[in-house]
Amino acid sequence: MTENKQDLSLESRLVQCGVGRDTHTGGISLPIYPSTTFRHPGVGESTGFDYTRSGNPTRQVLEETLADLEGGARGLVFASGMAALTTLFLHFSAGDHLVVSRDLYGGTYRVLGQVFAKLGVMASYVDTTDAAAVAAAIRPQSRALLVETPGNPLLGVADLQTLGELCQNHGLLFIVDNTFLTPVLQRPLEFSADVVVYSATKYFGGHNDLCAGVLIARTAELGERLYFLQNSTGAILPPQDCWLLLRSLKTLSLRLERHCRNALEVAHWLHGHPRVKEIYYPGLPGHPGHTLSLEQTRGFGGMLSFRVDSPATARQVLKKLRLISFAESLGGVESLMTLPAVQTHADIPEPERLRLGICESLLRLSVGIENPQDIIADLAQALEG
Repeated sequence: MTENKQDLSLESRLVQCGVGRDTHTGGISLPIYPSTTFRHPGVGESTGFDYTRSGNPTRQVLEETLADLEGGARGLVFASGMAALTTLFLHFSAGDHLVVSRDLYGGTYRVLGQVFAKLGVMASYVDTTDAAAVAAAIRPQSRALLVETPGNPLLGVADLQTLGELCQNHGLLFIVDNTFLTPVLQRPLEFSADVVVYSATKYFGGHNDLCAGVLIARTAELGERLYFLQNSTGAILPPQDCWLLLRSLKTLSLRLERHCRNALEVAHWLHGHPRVKEIYYPGLPGHPGHTLSLEQTRGFGGMLSFRVDSPATARQVLKKLRLISFAESLGGVESLMTLPAVQTHADIPEPERLRLGICESLLRLSVGIENPQDIIADLAQALEG
């Protein structure tokens, strides 16, 4: 990024990402470099690029852009959010222990419990909205705290300032999954996070047409270690997808503004519906994390969950949806609804799901950017009867 862009607002830097980087032609849109290999000027000489797994010009611009937007030293992009998390978990060794949010994506639970547990990396799942519970879970072998906030699917809000201080006091790596909010709404590095994780498939991509993941490291040293793991294992994002993600970032701030506004309107409507027994959205004053969200975020996001009066009602809603799609994933411009207990969180054992409240009456809604009255009308007709 050129020097004159450093003083711009985050919103303007998003729109300008990639602009000015094509110095050969002056193209406003960054070129895609599909080459897998690059010619050397001579023995012991390099253009800076050798083999695309190790580095690609399109990917480099994207990674530098993401690091700049987050305020980190190094950005890395991957073929999926789970590829990013898997690479991060390879940083740990047999015998290491991780403290992890219990309100988190089921795929994270799966890879820790069914892959890394076999390699000797152990995890304890705690309510990270309770700092005392987090402190109690720390062992001598603990090496990191992984927090997903707001949580998935129950939208619990963790106190990043307190947890960051706790990690510093215990020498833990502080990892924050910021997928639901992005740096536009929440900036974990400002709360002493060491690594920020994203499923870029979600709001970064924003159009349900791209699968990608991101790691942002606070320090150059940690960033180099994560790059070594990425280069060694090869979970990179192809250049065409890097270009598509870079393009999508340009509208991120604008999209999130509409997501937040729509979600708050939908949440207020759901709150008064007789068939809705509970609603989970930090933007509502009754949410236990509402005040904290006001302090550490610039908006409440586009995700909410709600519990209906029975599993039968939940299935009725999913069957009758017209505008909203019954589909997994989230963060796209189109509204999506899912049943976490049998889809996104099915890999969590049933007793644990039920203990957490992830039952078959719980629906998760990714509120899109459609007209909010159309979203509400679809929910109204789906809840009838």
